[in-house]
Amino acid sequence: MTPPAATDELPVAVIGAGPVGLAAAAHLRDRGLPFVVLEAGPAVGASVRGWGHVRTFTPWQYLVDPTAERLLAATGWQRPTTPVPPTGAELVEHYLEPLAHAVGGVRLGARVTAVTRDGYDKARTVGRAERPLVLRVTERGTGGGERTTELRARAVVDASGTWTRPNPLGASGLPVPGEREAAAHMVGALPDVAAQRERFAGRRTLVVGAGHSAANTLLALAELAGSAPGTELVWAIRGSDPSRVYGGGDADELAARGALGTRLRALVESGGLRLVTGFAATEVEPDGDGTVAVVGTAHGRPERLGGLHAIAVATGFRPDLDVLSEVRLDLDPGLEAPRRLAPLVDPAFHSCGTVPPHGHRDLEQPEPGLYVVGMKSYGRAPTFLVTTGNEQVRSVVAALAGDLAAADDVQLVLPESGVCSTDAQGRDAGAGGCCGAPGAVEVPAEAHRPRPDGVPAQGFATGVAGGGAVGALTLVAARSGTDGGCGTGGCCTS
Repeated sequence: MTPPAATDELPVAVIGAGPVGLAAAAHLRDRGLPFVVLEAGPAVGASVRGWGHVRTFTPWQYLVDPTAERLLAATGWQRPTTPVPPTGAELVEHYLEPLAHAVGGVRLGARVTAVTRDGYDKARTVGRAERPLVLRVTERGTGGGERTTELRARAVVDASGTWTRPNPLGASGLPVPGEREAAAHMVGALPDVAAQRERFAGRRTLVVGAGHSAANTLLALAELAGSAPGTELVWAIRGSDPSRVYGGGDADELAARGALGTRLRALVESGGLRLVTGFAATEVEPDGDGTVAVVGTAHGRPERLGGLHAIAVATGFRPDLDVLSEVRLDLDPGLEAPRRLAPLVDPAFHSCGTVPPHGHRDLEQPEPGLYVVGMKSYGRAPTFLVTTGNEQVRSVVAALAGDLAAADDVQLVLPESGVCSTDAQGRDAGAGGCCGAPGAVEVPAEAHRPRPDGVPAQGFATGVAGGGAVGALTLVAARSGTDGGCGTGGCCTS
């Protein structure tokens, strides 16, 4: 859906200066379209910096957008050739910062608080498409206070991600009673344990969640416990079996990810932590001596996890939709992803299936010129591929440039994942069915796009025997989620 010609002279507004937002800027620069990138943080890659101490599993060649690389090459920049995946901090230093400098047009500390249509509220239709979009932007003023301005744009590409909206502790999707009051004990999904040693050393920490974020935090705490006596680890998961978090160990084509699972399994089997399975929190309450307790059930029986100095909730993320409340959206009611994209990424199917190539037609909204891309486009689905985000914005920008042939020619061929992949008819082709369960999983027609004969399956690597290299494309920032079922932070997620 290309915006009307009357607004062509206005810039495209990109929300977020992370990997996908800056890739969008690179494509806009390459196409000669005016643009501005609005980053709420004080520096580019603000969300990535939030997990800057964590090493991704993603090789450089899959992180760097090809058009961005071409623009950077003109400045003398070269993509790092090391086979070692970068940390979040290295990704910012060696890619995002140079890219922001090369593309220009980035406004830091510019928080978008609302998007609307110029002179039109959401209910007004006649003539709507001829009016520009308006972004309300809050920035720090010269006197130290805040000032709010409005920016008119021909299109808006929302690449703001989900990092700033973590899921709560409560399994129902709401904070449990006492959770907000215990904010001082909450340390986020991926705390920098080494940098905050005094907060964790000699204390008891509860980690909730069964994704790679939880695994990273548990291993960091275990390393600290080796040199700080009295450091205790409690790991609570909503599922009944932690083995899905371990992956394939030596069989994993990504050595770093396989090692993570192997180390976590060894930690559990050594008794280095207390594991509580089938856990659902119902309340957080004070427990004396400055600690708190998380009260709930484990397999339906009362369970109280007390004496906690810190709680790391690694149960996934969700999109911030408040900023888009005055524009017309068509989102899946469950995942909060664009309706046409949602079945293609729904973890109910695609943790054990495929994520087909998709582009501007799957991402556009009823509001002309509005696109939700990147991690935010997946809504609450836990697995996002950064290469997928790069291809999303390539397609979107081509559409904005009026090159629909290029926009529709979405190229995203990912290797076969082995177990938990689907065949050309959308049936689970993994050994033993979904994540080893008996039988086959039938993927609904709307959640599957057939592949041409001879094209390998496209899906998630699980790290088990037969798993493909697609997991190399997964950014560690998306490695959180609950473990309530296949694909929700459990099996088949990367």
